[in-house]
Amino acid sequence: MIRKALIGAALAAMAISTTACNTVRGVGDDLNSAADAVDEET
Repeated sequence: MIRKALIGAALAAMAISTTACNTVRGVGDDLNSAADAVDEET
């Protein structure tokens, strides 16, 4: 029973970390896009 709980917790942690990486990457892409747009206007 404890083994199943540990496996479940590990899978949940992996899912959360994967989601966080995608979110951070998306924010970086958005900032890069905004910076490019500002550079084009100036």
